[in-house]
Amino acid sequence: MRITAVTCVKDEGPFLLEWILFNRLIGVTDFLFYSNDCSDGTDHLLDALAERGIVRHLPNPAKGRNYQMEALKDARRQNIVADADWVWVADVDEFLNIHTGDHTIPALITACGDPQAISVTFQFFANNGIEAFADAPVISQFTRSHNPDLWCGEFAIEVKTLVRNDFPLQYFGAHRPFFKSSLAADMRPRWTDGSGRDVPHRFLVAANPRRIRRFPAKGARQFATLNHYALRSLDSYLLKNDRGDVNRENRAFDDTYWRERNDASHTDISIHRYLPALETALADLRRDPVVDALHRDCVARHIARRDALLTLPEYQQMRDQLRCANPLPPQEEALLNALGLAA
Repeated sequence: MRITAVTCVKDEGPFLLEWILFNRLIGVTDFLFYSNDCSDGTDHLLDALAERGIVRHLPNPAKGRNYQMEALKDARRQNIVADADWVWVADVDEFLNIHTGDHTIPALITACGDPQAISVTFQFFANNGIEAFADAPVISQFTRSHNPDLWCGEFAIEVKTLVRNDFPLQYFGAHRPFFKSSLAADMRPRWTDGSGRDVPHRFLVAANPRRIRRFPAKGARQFATLNHYALRSLDSYLLKNDRGDVNRENRAFDDTYWRERNDASHTDISIHRYLPALETALADLRRDPVVDALHRDCVARHIARRDALLTLPEYQQMRDQLRCANPLPPQEEALLNALGLAA
């Protein structure tokens, strides 16, 4: 089975090797990376990996700022995507944690009954009080999350989607594919959640703008969860704020974004089942002196940029603000205030 992962990156160098090797462990066979405006060596590391046949690396074709959607549009024209049996569109802070069979994507597909799409629910992992960046697997460092059935008072949680090659595709979205609204009902794809259940009808046909990329999470994770490490360490979060995200340059990730994703009420270490094999694979790949040197350079630049940011008063203030931020998500704090139950 040929499974292609498609992702867009900007200054994610320290995290690339872990993400690539993790996805190899779960069955991804091919990688298509798009990069833009990198200053930490991400592009150089990807070029070296491409020379070794590990990934394919292309410059992001976007002419404006809509980097991800332009890349996904271009990806459809690439053989590495067109010839794949399945396509997995995800970011390098997202890890597909499979709970069934041998814990691979083929096992997930089998458990779900071989549908044409599988949408897996996010589980947002908190910062764990970790301030300093460490050159160690992200999945080993961050072990606490929100209640996976409920996020910020919402029962509906965002998803990412595996797409089979016969899906009646109009276009790829970052969270889910779309088919034409005129598609006859009997031609619509079979599409399941992470428990192999049919996705809600209004999600399937994109009928509700508020539910285009999410549906209720309860009961949807029997076979898989999507671990999302959106915060990582405080150091890395400051750099995330500095660079913006893949779709919008200089987007401010203020303390609302942090607080929404820093709910540490639940412990989940199930993804640690992959750690022994992941650490072995990392050690093997880093025996290549060029790859190892480029990875170390990305790490050094990441730390140097952190140091530079912390000479600026606004980043000192942001760091201090995040250190002291209320551990409750804003929505929960507002509800407690409304009920007169705030501390």
